[in-house]
Amino acid sequence: MLNNFSIKKSISLVVLSFFAVFLFASKDSSFDPEIQREFVIITSTHNYNLNPQTSTYSVEAQLFSGLYEGLFAYNPYTLEPECGIAESFKISRNKLTWTFTIKQNAKFSNGELITAHTIKDAWLRLLNPALNAPFASLLDCVKGVEAYRTGKNTDESQLGIIVKDDYTLIIKLNSPSEHLSKILCHHAFSITSPEPGVYSGAFCLAEHDDQHILMTKNENYWDAANVALPSIRFILSDKEEENTHQFNIGKADWITDYVDINNIYNMSDIVYSSLFSTDYLFFKAENTPFNNPDIRTALLSAIPAEEIRKDRFLKATSLVLQLRGYPEIFGVPEEDIESAQYLLKNAGYDGEKNKLSITMCFTDDEPSKRRAEILHDAWEAIGVETNVVFKPGYDYLSAINTEKADLFNYIWIGDFADPLAFLELFRSTSSLNVTGWKNSQYDSLLEEAAKITDAVKRYEKLAEAEQLLLDNGVIYPISRTLSVNIIDFDIVKGWFDNALDIHPLKYLKFVRPDPRTNVVKLAD
Repeated sequence: MLNNFSIKKSISLVVLSFFAVFLFASKDSSFDPEIQREFVIITSTHNYNLNPQTSTYSVEAQLFSGLYEGLFAYNPYTLEPECGIAESFKISRNKLTWTFTIKQNAKFSNGELITAHTIKDAWLRLLNPALNAPFASLLDCVKGVEAYRTGKNTDESQLGIIVKDDYTLIIKLNSPSEHLSKILCHHAFSITSPEPGVYSGAFCLAEHDDQHILMTKNENYWDAANVALPSIRFILSDKEEENTHQFNIGKADWITDYVDINNIYNMSDIVYSSLFSTDYLFFKAENTPFNNPDIRTALLSAIPAEEIRKDRFLKATSLVLQLRGYPEIFGVPEEDIESAQYLLKNAGYDGEKNKLSITMCFTDDEPSKRRAEILHDAWEAIGVETNVVFKPGYDYLSAINTEKADLFNYIWIGDFADPLAFLELFRSTSSLNVTGWKNSQYDSLLEEAAKITDAVKRYEKLAEAEQLLLDNGVIYPISRTLSVNIIDFDIVKGWFDNALDIHPLKYLKFVRPDPRTNVVKLAD
């Protein structure tokens, strides 16, 4: 999922010494009903897409953790998959068949029962080619899905999504896919109703305008008895000073964006996390002449690596964040001006009579403008004519599909802890592939990896695919990203630090403050 491009948080080097924050706690569903009240979250202004099947931004994913639920849901502490609407599941010996038993008390917010038929229908809407849902291709591991979602086969009976009875759903796979449970935690695969204003999660959407979003408890939710909060209000604000003040005086319980952390009174309320994410540049590889890998490589070789990554706390030269057992790869090479000039000249661009021209498209914030300036200067120095278009953050994603530019920027957060959460973005038939790059060798490596059951060997094959991607000059990794959250841990429980920065809303609750902490909120 995409990180929100409008996020701004003031971080000082002094405060960054608190980076390693570890919150160890157990999941406890008990709560004191007498002290529960409306929970207030301050988050960024954004043109919110509240359809879980077409949403791509991380700020929206946080909302969906309360409004919808799928067969699996995230454990709030580990983010490991645990049963949501599924009561249980079993995997066949050959790992090609997953059989789900559905909770018989699972209902939508309007009281309608959720059955295996409901789940299949929701997924069919997701896979409808007309919807062009961004995450639909993650289900390509299921038999018949790729042909169905691309319109090559409209016969539902050919899909490996089978309703055995009202409460039994069978999934048939093309090859063993142990990460399927992690995929099914994603909001795109949550259970939706064709009726508007109907929800499968712990909360219902009650109000939504450009200043706030209000959710109220879903009394028909199967686990409603263990949901503590009566309501959650999201205040949409980009005013750092005001947001910080509201938290300091106790009128906000959690801030996700736009906060001056240097003026938060209780430093223990600040949580820094290294996200499972990468900030990178990418070419529209279908655009001429950038469909030539030598030209892409030439431009990337001319980027001043140290300068472009300056002030980035977690620098990156590869796409996939290092996971346990995932091989370290070579990544992208260092700056090499001579190689850049040679490749351009060899492609027919001498920098004088025949100049290469490139158009970049970035967001209109100051860090992006600085990045564009660095690239402009580096490429002009080797005889490349460089143009740039700036777009507001809320409109940037759509601009990737509509703007006639050659180079864009992504901050991508992996949706599950597996290299495929990133590598899927570049598979030829992936619904997430916005680069237009198609490479049969890359696709074959992913297909080969899907058939490997040995975790170490599978990772080796995926690492080979990643290096091939980088060698083709499609992307230029810059850094990993940090999340910064401000939350009042003196009175809030059920919130846990994690690498996806997703915090399931159903587990949030208020507790009585420990008098020994003596945390005092300033008077308004």
